[in-house]
Amino acid sequence: MMTAATSTSCVSLSPLSLFKCLAEETRLKTLLMLCVKDELCVCDLTDALNLSQPKISRHLADLRKCGLVVDDRRGKWVYYRLNPALPAWAKEVIHLSATNNADYISDALNNLKCDAGC
Repeated sequence: MMTAATSTSCVSLSPLSLFKCLAEETRLKTLLMLCVKDELCVCDLTDALNLSQPKISRHLADLRKCGLVVDDRRGKWVYYRLNPALPAWAKEVIHLSATNNADYISDALNNLKCDAGC
């Protein structure tokens, strides 16, 4: 089940809103990891970031409210990915941040316990 933010039109997002949403380390790392891995579930993120499930879920809820991520429930698991309706400029900022700052999320990516098909 996708959230309401998954419409075919672009999400209305200002630069100020984007950077406010990412001004917290857990949210920033989560978004950059989703850019690299395409899709992760809460349990993947708890392992990767060494944080509790409630803390990860709270930050994912914040990212959903900002329109940056969408979720997909599959049985008891909820998977998150970047919102495909993000404006092109926002996708580019996120992609460039992830690719040019690999060291920033390398420990978290190494902590992932899922297979390469994560």
